[in-house]
Amino acid sequence: MDTLVVVGGDAAGMSAASKAKRDDPEMEVVVFERGEWVSYGACGLPYYIKGEIQSLQDLVSVTPEQFREERDIDLRTGHEVVGVDTDERTVTAVGESGTVVQPYDHLLVATGAAAVEPPIKGIDREGVYTLGSMSDGKELREYVGRARAEEDLEQPDSGPACRYLESCSGTVGVVGGGYIGVEMAEALAANSFEVHLFQRGEQILTQFGTDIAETVLEHLREQGVRVYLGSEVERLAGGDTVEAVVTDDERVPVEMTLVGTGVRPRTELAEDTGLELGPTGAIATDAYRETSAPDVYAAGDCAETEHAVTGDPTYVPLALTANRHGRAVGATVAGTPTEGGPVAGSAAVKAFDVEAARTGLLPGEAREAGFDPVSRTITAKSRAGYYPEGGEVQVTLVADRDSRRVLGGALTSEYGEGAVHRSHALVGAVTEGTTVGDLANYDLAYAPPFNTTWDPILTAAKVLGGDL
Repeated sequence: MDTLVVVGGDAAGMSAASKAKRDDPEMEVVVFERGEWVSYGACGLPYYIKGEIQSLQDLVSVTPEQFREERDIDLRTGHEVVGVDTDERTVTAVGESGTVVQPYDHLLVATGAAAVEPPIKGIDREGVYTLGSMSDGKELREYVGRARAEEDLEQPDSGPACRYLESCSGTVGVVGGGYIGVEMAEALAANSFEVHLFQRGEQILTQFGTDIAETVLEHLREQGVRVYLGSEVERLAGGDTVEAVVTDDERVPVEMTLVGTGVRPRTELAEDTGLELGPTGAIATDAYRETSAPDVYAAGDCAETEHAVTGDPTYVPLALTANRHGRAVGATVAGTPTEGGPVAGSAAVKAFDVEAARTGLLPGEAREAGFDPVSRTITAKSRAGYYPEGGEVQVTLVADRDSRRVLGGALTSEYGEGAVHRSHALVGAVTEGTTVGDLANYDLAYAPPFNTTWDPILTAAKVLGGDL
């Protein structure tokens, strides 16, 4: 009987464990997780902090008890793996009861990612938070609730946590204008905090392209978020507790600061084990997620993968990639070699009443990859003009000048007007190497409540096709 050992109990790790056990019920599956939480939706933490999700437990997909009792997986929470011997094929973990040495036939490293802590003076002061774990989310929710215990905040209906409090005010800082920064700006502003967002570059949401980012930026400012572009945070001033965010030309008093400047792959265990890292700094793998060591795999936010457009290694730490690749590893070790598949860099974000999505390569990325990109941004109605509801969708479409291949795109609209769901058609086009002309002929569904006869995606393809 083979043994699969998994290091890390979130998306990639538990997907692999569940799939392996399902495909080969005789396989022994052991999972080591250093924390108490497994199989949870970290992407939902900003909405828990905001108050739309009332309990941390709501973010858990499968409980530890369900894994143990219903899926027959030997899940050991509170166990940190401190060493791997690839010659002896053993994993050494430390828990409350002592040290465990566990043999393996197959090993999956799914150690995830950690929040980046930039070299800012004072980042260790009290009142400075990051958002990389369920514990971080719990602490921030308690802060928003003015130190009220989590159970006191749970209510039968939804809405900002502060609606249940006598008052919720103050000035807070958010460092970083990426996904976490934008989502947390909304969460905090919805709870009546005055939010100051600091972005060291000249654009927020850099992955979404200039036009889409400008639309989101304008909306953030309309919602009262103070956004500082080209603003490098030098230090977080104060005594024991943070009191101000200091940049090269601003000093903004705050009572709390969230640092959301991205994540980095957790590779310490892999490096100590001698596994090769790739050019992105994450763990290098082949198409089946196997590392440089035989029968040792890596998946999720600690590993790199290949890009659907370029074929080059890339690092895209997102939930679907982790689940897909973990499931593929589970199938492989159970006897059916399965590739995890490439990624197109597809992503979405909500900012108050605006939604945005992106996929593939945008102009700067395409140029760096050796393409000659041509792009156009169009704005079109989201629904039939005579339909009583609706808004507009902004679409940026990018293609290669010579081959006319669709390289990528980004979209934004009012929340609920379809930017994110429309992006799925672009994902297909990008992944399959579709030309702009072929995309313009996609037979997309039409009905007045959902779109116009010529969907904005088709309109963008026609306009860009004319340029080419």
